[in-house]
Amino acid sequence: MKTPDKDVCYRALQSRDARFDGLIYVGVTSTGIYCRPVCPARTAKFENCRFFASAAAAQDAGFRPCLRCRPETAPDMASWRGTSNTVSRALSLIAEGALDGDAASVEKLAGRLGVGERQLRRLFLQHLGASPISVAQTRRVLFAKQLIHETQMAMADIASAAGFGSVRRFNETFQSLFHRPPHALRRKASAISEAREAGVALRIRYRPPYDWESILGFFAARAIPGVEAVEDGRYLRTVEIGGATGSIEVCHLPEQQSLGVTIRFPNVKSLPVIVARVRRQFDTGADIETIEAHLGSDSLLGSLIRRRRGLRAPGGWDGFELAIRAILGQQISVVAARRLAGELVALHGKPVSKGEVKRPGLTHVFPTAKRLATAESIGLGLPDARRQALRAIAEAVVADPNLFNPLGTLEEIVERLKVIRGVGEWTAHYIAMRAIREMDAFPSSDIGLLRGAAAIAGERVDAASLLCRAETWRPWRAYAAQHLWGADAAATLMKNGLRLQI
Repeated sequence: MKTPDKDVCYRALQSRDARFDGLIYVGVTSTGIYCRPVCPARTAKFENCRFFASAAAAQDAGFRPCLRCRPETAPDMASWRGTSNTVSRALSLIAEGALDGDAASVEKLAGRLGVGERQLRRLFLQHLGASPISVAQTRRVLFAKQLIHETQMAMADIASAAGFGSVRRFNETFQSLFHRPPHALRRKASAISEAREAGVALRIRYRPPYDWESILGFFAARAIPGVEAVEDGRYLRTVEIGGATGSIEVCHLPEQQSLGVTIRFPNVKSLPVIVARVRRQFDTGADIETIEAHLGSDSLLGSLIRRRRGLRAPGGWDGFELAIRAILGQQISVVAARRLAGELVALHGKPVSKGEVKRPGLTHVFPTAKRLATAESIGLGLPDARRQALRAIAEAVVADPNLFNPLGTLEEIVERLKVIRGVGEWTAHYIAMRAIREMDAFPSSDIGLLRGAAAIAGERVDAASLLCRAETWRPWRAYAAQHLWGADAAATLMKNGLRLQI
C-alpha cells in the first residue's frame, strides 16, 4: 500500500491526527528516529520527514523507534490496509511465530498461504514497503521493547519471548538500534512491578470507538463452564499451547484506548502467540471507522451503525475449539450449546492446577483434537450424526494441523471445510468468520440474521434476498452480520417487554 500524499501525511503529523495512528509512520532524517503521527515531540520540518506504510519499512530505511511515542504501542493496523488478503493472512501467521526459529523460512510461509515465494515478497513490498523477514524482525524488536517498558521480566526471558535466538543477539540488536543495552530502556518509574506468579501484564491498543460491553456480553453468553468466565467487567479463560497450560485475563482500559491483558503461562516463548490470539479474539486490529463508513451508507444498516458504534466481530481463541462450538450449536440455542460444551470439557478436558489460574471456577482447558479423535466415546447424549461430526472435525485437525489457517479465498475455505462430515454452508461460514477471521464470511441462512434483517426492514426476508443485499456490504459482511444479530436480540427483548441498551 502506498502512503497518502506527503502533504496529507504532514498535516496529519502537525495535527497529531489519531486516525492515522498505525497507518503511517514518520522517519525524521535529522534525528534518525521514526515516530507515530501522534508523537508528542515537536513536529519536525517538512523537508526532514519521510513517511512509511509500516514500522518495518521505516526500520529498513535506517530509522530507530522513538522512545516517547513508542511505535510498539500503535494499533496493529497492518492487516487492514490495502486490498491483499494474502498479506493480511501472512501477518497473522507471522504474529504467531511463522518466521521464528531456525527452520522457518519465507518459502514455507508462502507454501502455507498457497502462493509463490516471489509473489509473497512482492505483495509485502507493495502493501507494507518491507519484506516478510523485515516485518518479522521489526515485530520481534517492538514486542521486546514493549516487554521492557511494561513488565519487570528478566532480560533473558524477554529475549526468549520475543523470538531472539540468543541473549547475545538480543543485546546486539538493541545496541545497534538504540546505542544502548536493553536494560537501559527500562524506566523504573513507569515499569509495572510484578512477580512471575502474578503474570505478565501488557496493553493492546485499538482504534476507537470500541464497544466493550457488546463483546464482553458476547463472550459472557457463550462462556464454557470450567474454561471461561466473565466477571467484574473482565474476561478470564484457561489456555493450552504446546502441552503447557495457563490462563489469561482481559480487561478494558478506555482512557488508554487499550485492552489490558494479564498472562499466566510457564513458557515465555508462547507470549507472542497468546497476544496474537487475544488480538484476534477481541478484534483489536479493525479499522472500525472505515468499516462503519462503508456499512453506514446502507439504508438497512445505517441506523444500526449509528446506535452501536465500535461494534466488533469477535473471534475464537482456537480454531478447533471454535469448530466444535459451531457443531454443538447447530439448530439449538446459545444456552443449550454452552451447556453441551461444558459437558464436553468435563468429560474430555485436561484439568489445570490451582497455581495456573486465579479463579477457582476455571478448572480445565478445552480438549485437544487428538484427545477427541481417540476417545472411545464422546458421550453427551447427542444424535449419532452430531457425534460423528464432532469426531470428523477432530480427525480432520489431527490429519491437518493447519486446517484453520487462512489459506485461499473465502470460497475455497468454505468448500474445504464442507468436505468434513457434518459441516454445511452455515457452519463453514461461521467457522471462517470466527476461527479463520475471514471478515467477509456471511452465514446468510442463519435464523438470527434473517430475523434481524426483518426487524429493520419491517418485512420478511429470506436467505437468498439477504445474500443478494449483502453484496454491497463486501468485504466486511461479518460486521454487518454482527449488527443484524444485535438487531435480532434487541427485537426479541422488546417483544418480552424489556429494552436493550445500545
